[in-house]
Amino acid sequence: MAALNAREGLAVELAVEELEIELLLEAVFQRYGFDFRDYERAAVRHKLHAVMAASELATVSTLQERVLHEPGAASRLLRALSVAPSALFDDPEHTRLLRNVLGTSLRASPLPKVWLPECAGIGQAWTLAIVLAEEDLYARTEIHATLANDELVAEMREASLPYDELAALQENYAQSGGNGNLTEYFEVNNGQASLLPRLKSRITWSEYNLVTDASFNEFNAIICRRALLDFGPVLRQRALRLFHDSLARFGVLGLDCELPASDSLAENYQPIFPNLPWYKRIG
Repeated sequence: MAALNAREGLAVELAVEELEIELLLEAVFQRYGFDFRDYERAAVRHKLHAVMAASELATVSTLQERVLHEPGAASRLLRALSVAPSALFDDPEHTRLLRNVLGTSLRASPLPKVWLPECAGIGQAWTLAIVLAEEDLYARTEIHATLANDELVAEMREASLPYDELAALQENYAQSGGNGNLTEYFEVNNGQASLLPRLKSRITWSEYNLVTDASFNEFNAIICRRALLDFGPVLRQRALRLFHDSLARFGVLGLDCELPASDSLAENYQPIFPNLPWYKRIG
């Protein structure tokens, strides 16, 4: 009987928390215009629990009260719910594939465009810029890095990283196919390293919301590494349709999970590698 009562009590707690999460996400949408209501609920819950633990909050309702009334609380929550930033060359195998695919596919275009929707910060954008430079493509390739959070967009435009970190990243850079010294791509000021201006100038940071916004350009490659895993089924399908509407014929689509054969858009894509989420649009 005690075990049964404990299970019933846990079920009630989970149901109450689910309601609290729904109310919080609705409040964030109504108050700030950011829509996380169709995100995968397990992913949202995990991130909310991390925020609550950091602030020593017992309930989601308490978090909601702070988000609505306490200066800075909403900004912290929106950052937590956004795609986590990646480090420079944090995934050598992915970057090696990036060199292979883009180095081949972009050469045929006179002015190729690459879109990084829900970009994982300067780590992802700067890695791509360096790869394109080493493939002799940076001078004519535009990188569009977008984020739904306008505060993060502003920060990314002026971002830098500690110069001392570059030495630790050299090994990953080499494993990804880099054949030089990573520091050659940076200028240093007061111990902070920033991407060389000639490379940074090829990156356009802008505010864009995958949940609500329409296609804004045609791209030769779209690389979405992390965002789709947090999306619920309806939102994921919307994003895939948006990518399809934005991708040129024979363009490259790099995702964070494989496109199921049952997906309505699957027939328009040809896998580039077996069992990896890299595709070429053929239809």
